[in-house]
Formats: sequence, C-alpha cells, structure tokens
Amino acid sequence: MTKLFTPIAILLALTLSTASNASKASWYGPGFHGKRTASGAIYNMHALTAAHKTLPFGSKVRVTNLRNNKSVHVTINDRGPFKPGRIIDISKKANQLIKCNLCKVDVKVLSRGDGKYRKE
Repeated sequence: MTKLFTPIAILLALTLSTASNASKASWYGPGFHGKRTASGAIYNMHALTAAHKTLPFGSKVRVTNLRNNKSVHVTINDRGPFKPGRIIDISKKANQLIKCNLCKVDVKVLSRGDGKYRKE
C-alpha cells in the first residue's frame, strides 16, 4: 500500500505546485482597447473585466492583490493570459484599483457565467 500511496502523493504535490505557480495577474489596456474579445464583446480598458483561460464568459470573480490586500470584482469576457505563471489578465481600470502590475493574486469565483456574452 505504501508503494501506491507514494506516487499519488508525488503527483498531488506536483499538481499543487504547478497551480501555485500560476498565481500572478497581469493587465492589458491600450493595445486592445476597442478590439473584439473572445466573447464577442468590444474590449473597454475602463470597464471592470478580465481574461481567463477556462472560466465561462460572464463569470464574476474577485481578484485580490496579495501584497496590499486590495480587491476588485471583474467579469470574464476574454481568453488569456497566454504567458506562463499568469492566471488572469485584468483590465487597465481593475489594475488601477488594486495597484497590480504583475502581482501575486488570489482569484475567487463569485458566480459562474453561462458562457454567453451579455453587454454590461
């Protein structure tokens, strides 16, 4: 039984360490402002929105900057980030509110969207 437990424990440890490495937020703004997002919405860098790789569009999440404990609620309307170690891309406005220029964050899902875009 010990032989079976050891590989499972190692696999679990590797999974947890991989997840914790993807705990940074980045932001995007001027270069994307006015362009269509993956959901079909027009990106507005002044709105409280974000990009996430897998959460359904319309999901509401709370992003907390772990350095200063400032939080913001955003709506997922795009896909990304595509750089390793990043879990979410927040809008320029969301970034200004939590003062996060590539910072470690906690992301908590407040509600899951249905995957359809609705204009806010």
